[in-house]
Amino acid sequence: MSTAESPGRPAPAWAADQAPAGRPRLGRIALLAFAVAAAVDLGSLLAGWHLGHVIAKPLLMPLLVTHMATRGAPRLLLAALLFGWGGDLALLFDAEPAFLVGMGSFAVGHVCYLVLFGKRPANPLLAGAYALALLGTVALLWSDLPPDLRIPVAGYSLLLTAMAFRSSALGLRAGIGGGLFLLSDTLIATGVAEWPQLPRPDFWIMATYLAAQYLLATGATSREAGVR
Repeated sequence: MSTAESPGRPAPAWAADQAPAGRPRLGRIALLAFAVAAAVDLGSLLAGWHLGHVIAKPLLMPLLVTHMATRGAPRLLLAALLFGWGGDLALLFDAEPAFLVGMGSFAVGHVCYLVLFGKRPANPLLAGAYALALLGTVALLWSDLPPDLRIPVAGYSLLLTAMAFRSSALGLRAGIGGGLFLLSDTLIATGVAEWPQLPRPDFWIMATYLAAQYLLATGATSREAGVR
């Protein structure tokens, strides 16, 4: 016999309460799993255990998407995270075509973020700071990048910087997330340009990236929970 509500017979109380209770529980489980996967991934990068990174990295964004979906996240936010996941998967392969595919997937994610952020005003002084950072970084990297990557990297950098700047319109949390995303991808670009790197550069790239996505997601959700 169905527990669905029928004329003259309301559904049992336990059936009405089950769905609302299940979503927060699933969200907490997904967030805990995300934290565990992040710890395994970062620990693997520090230890030089490549297999651990290959296993943990593909789990990260789907777990964060699950957590955010249970919080009523906007569809554009979920799409941005999923395109980030596509970029994550592509960058597991150490080849230039995979790098370009990954950059393209992240770029679509940034477009999703930009549309999500809307036209809220942001600090114009911050816009100037980000513009100077963009121009300076591209100018410094230009001659050291492979010639066929210069234009794609410059175009991607413009889009990423716009996303980082516009994220500040949603508040401090999202703004820090956008800035960390810019830092993470700048670390990748300096590696492609074969600049001197910090010890364990992949650790710093992933640490800043994971913090960026989490802060962007939770910052956007706190302001945009009613958007679909």
